[in-house]
Amino acid sequence: MDDIVPVKTGKIVKPRSLTAASIPGMLGMFQNEWDALMLSNFALEQQLHTARQELSHALYQHDAACRVIARLKKERDEARSLLAQAERQAPLPASVATANVSALSNGKRAAESEDMGPGGKRMRPGVSDSIIAELTECNAALSQQRKKRQIPPTLAPIDALERYTQLSSHPLHKTNKPGITSIDINLSKDIVATGGVDSSAVLFDRTSGEILSTLNGHSKKVTSVKFVAQNDVFLSGSADKTVRIWQGSEDGKYDCRHILKDHTAEVQAVTVHATNNYFVTASLDTTWCFYDLSSGLCLTQVEDPSNSMGYTSAAFHPDGLILGTGTTGATVRIWDVKSRGNVANFDGHTGAVTAISFSENGYFLATAAHDGVKLWDLRKLKNFRSFELYDQDTPTNSVDFDHSGSYLAIAGSDIRVYQVGSVKAEWNCIKTLPDLSGTGKATCVKFGTDAKYLAVGSMDRNLRIFGLPEGDDASTES
Repeated sequence: MDDIVPVKTGKIVKPRSLTAASIPGMLGMFQNEWDALMLSNFALEQQLHTARQELSHALYQHDAACRVIARLKKERDEARSLLAQAERQAPLPASVATANVSALSNGKRAAESEDMGPGGKRMRPGVSDSIIAELTECNAALSQQRKKRQIPPTLAPIDALERYTQLSSHPLHKTNKPGITSIDINLSKDIVATGGVDSSAVLFDRTSGEILSTLNGHSKKVTSVKFVAQNDVFLSGSADKTVRIWQGSEDGKYDCRHILKDHTAEVQAVTVHATNNYFVTASLDTTWCFYDLSSGLCLTQVEDPSNSMGYTSAAFHPDGLILGTGTTGATVRIWDVKSRGNVANFDGHTGAVTAISFSENGYFLATAAHDGVKLWDLRKLKNFRSFELYDQDTPTNSVDFDHSGSYLAIAGSDIRVYQVGSVKAEWNCIKTLPDLSGTGKATCVKFGTDAKYLAVGSMDRNLRIFGLPEGDDASTES
């Protein structure tokens, strides 16, 4: 510390820079600082504007992406519904079906897995209370009308039926697989439908004698055909296990609207309910299905655990609350449609029950089998008359009451027409028509409007019309 010498300096202010030594210099310095500040502010504003543009663009892209995603989802859902509808209407080729199935559901059938419930059985929506109410209301209305029902004055009289002869024969089906298996008639339009062994159904205008439409699509013989009077709808059941719903158009053509694949064996019978809104199919797989006509949806599939016999025929009672089914085991089973319960069984036939027909009077039931025809009284649930018409090798193939309930037609090796009597009164055979097909087997018969003609199908490919020749018809009417 002794060696340190204190140094004294004066506090002198540093001289100003030359630019700040004069007023013009200071103004220039201020000008430069102002310019730098303005440039910096301008750059910041440019960066802010660019950031705003980038943010706006990003938001726009996000909004557009959301809209595209929403549109694609909507298109996907529409495509799925169209695909489901198309699969219901037409079977896909095997390769396409396999590819679609593997892509959509990882090798499992998506449609079937959705419909399957516990135990591997398909889930059905069931017959709702509103449907049961509709069936009951229809039954009440028809029952009331039946009490006041009178035989129409235009009905063909007995002496006219006694003079019936073949009026025409129409080759409707292919020659390589001849045979007509079923017939139905649209009474309001006088159109006859035939189902054939050649896998097609033919719609024939009896008045003009022309084929209106040939419906192809089934892969095996058509076993049952039915008209639905309303909305120009036609049903066909086939041995290929499917039922098709055909929709008519104004140009007279029919398009397949639904293909129903609920049965696992041959579909043997189709019958339409009196409301024209529902129908039933019966199959050799021992079940019958109750369908909604408009949607083609199977509401319920009825399987009786005590029954191991397949169904060969089916028909609704005219009032619609009773369903009759014939089985391969010669039993006729009567069902309550509302509860889907088996309420009665008619035994006594030999062989499969080939056809059943309810009379319009509401209490007669005719059933056909290998041993002939039996008539049943639905009020007392008993057989009151039997017709053993043919030999042991010739089954009775078809029975049909006319719409008035006055006549009964039976088809086997010939065609016979009976006058409807009562439980005690005799049923007289008023006409026997020969089977002119040469096959010795008439497979189906159906009365036309007011029993003015009979349509007959047999194991050749011709539809035959029996009735009065024109001269006789004119004299009868006069």
